Amino acid sequence: MRHARQHAYQHAQTRTHERRRSLAHEAARLMAEGGIRDYHQAKLKAAERLGIFDDASLPRNREIEDALREYQRLFQRDNVAELRNRREAALRALEFFTEFEPRLVGPVLDGTADARTAVSLHLHSDDPEAVHRHLDLHRIPAESRNRRIRLDRERSDDFPVWLFSAEGLGFDLTVLPRDVLRQAPLSSIDEKPMKRASASQLRQLLADEEIAGYEHGDN
Repeated sequence: MRHARQHAYQHAQTRTHERRRSLAHEAARLMAEGGIRDYHQAKLKAAERLGIFDDASLPRNREIEDALREYQRLFQRDNVAELRNRREAALRALEFFTEFEPRLVGPVLDGTADARTAVSLHLHSDDPEAVHRHLDLHRIPAESRNRRIRLDRERSDDFPVWLFSAEGLGFDLTVLPRDVLRQAPLSSIDEKPMKRASASQLRQLLADEEIAGYEHGDN
């Protein structure tokens, strides 16, 4: 009897795992092909399409991100060039905003960016207007927004955001206090500290990619 219960439990676990994987890949497909950037929305839409509604089968956002990266690698090879283009533009932007100790964050850094993705940077200044003055000085028209950022488990706040276009790409700048440099804000994907890259780290990433490309015969 105990063996039968154990077998039933293992079967249920396997079935749940398969459903999670199917949902993660369907959500990734919806994000890649439909331009959905919200993981929760993609997850619910995938569940509706596949007719899977039990909470245990819903994948974590990080599982969807991994599936999205895999989908793009297999079916959207053009994204390799799009990603490289955005990372090179991000490096130039990091150098341009160097006085604000900028960091690259988001899909351009984690490798899931596509042709619709803006380059997202975190800039650091204790003067919220300093970035605006810098943009004005260089005659860069930008649109002002606010964004709620979770600094840690206990703290969240609204911070200035500046949106502008350059080189045919969108740029998204969030202005944070300088003390945030000590610890990255929490990611909306998995609530862990965000991955961030300085100009030197991004430069190294680009160099490593170029070497890997030559080794695999991509160039």
